[in-house]
Amino acid sequence: MHILISGGTGFIGQSLVPVLLAEGHSLTLWCRSAEKVRRLYGDSVSAVTAPDAVEDGALIDAVINLAGEGIADARWSASRKQVLLDSRLSVTDALVALIERLERKPAVLLSGSAIGYYGSQPPEKELAEDAEPHVEFAHELCQRWENSALRAEASGVRVCLLRTGIVLGKGGALAKMLPPFRLGLGGRIAAGQQVMSWIHIQDELAIILYLLKHSECSGAYNLTAPGAVSNAEFSAELGRALHRPAVMPLPSIIPRLMLGEGAVLLLEGQRVCPKRIEEAGYRFSYPELSGALEAVLAGW
Repeated sequence: MHILISGGTGFIGQSLVPVLLAEGHSLTLWCRSAEKVRRLYGDSVSAVTAPDAVEDGALIDAVINLAGEGIADARWSASRKQVLLDSRLSVTDALVALIERLERKPAVLLSGSAIGYYGSQPPEKELAEDAEPHVEFAHELCQRWENSALRAEASGVRVCLLRTGIVLGKGGALAKMLPPFRLGLGGRIAAGQQVMSWIHIQDELAIILYLLKHSECSGAYNLTAPGAVSNAEFSAELGRALHRPAVMPLPSIIPRLMLGEGAVLLLEGQRVCPKRIEEAGYRFSYPELSGALEAVLAGW
């Protein structure tokens, strides 16, 4: 397949691109920096810095949209929230516009989203894809992002929405957690009751490939492992995996000072279940947290 990818130089993208290349696919990356693409992947992929560079007659079999500024990389000011929106909507809108003008449409658009779609939820409430969301900024962000992608259906394109949880891999959220835990200074955040719905990077990539290849799959999918845990449980398990104590709680005031309204990402949570992807036949390689952390931390 010839696959067009946005966000191919990000955390998930840098793991996905080698997997797709190993399967023999031809890749074009839409990126801000063609030099960064060359630095990461050499001549193994093509790069464009604008969708306009893709000719109307180009043969693109699939589009994978992973672009978006980091949701927890800065305090949520009004301007930062606009950046988070614009970085997702502008790219997705442009990809859908490209699909609309292509003479031969791609078969599928896999478009990023997040479990933030559900908003903050009680820890005991299990959330499948049809769960009622709590309306707040994270939900509105994901909903608008998904609605933009779904417009491609009018062109006859199959659309899958990737509602991704906390991805455990060598980078991303785990890289930010590790330094205090390795020093024995880690622990739960506030009371630690908030639920963390996570997924191992290998399952994240495998589900993307699964949805790419299974033409019967469409709509929203929760990309989270079955074994969601509380923040307290996650912290204890990470401490065990590192052979370090994890008994230093982080007061809620710290994330509130650092992230403002964005502290909701650390202080609230969602117990998300991967109902639709399991019903589609996918089986997780890492359904439980202990095995996932051991696999990620081995050799890190």
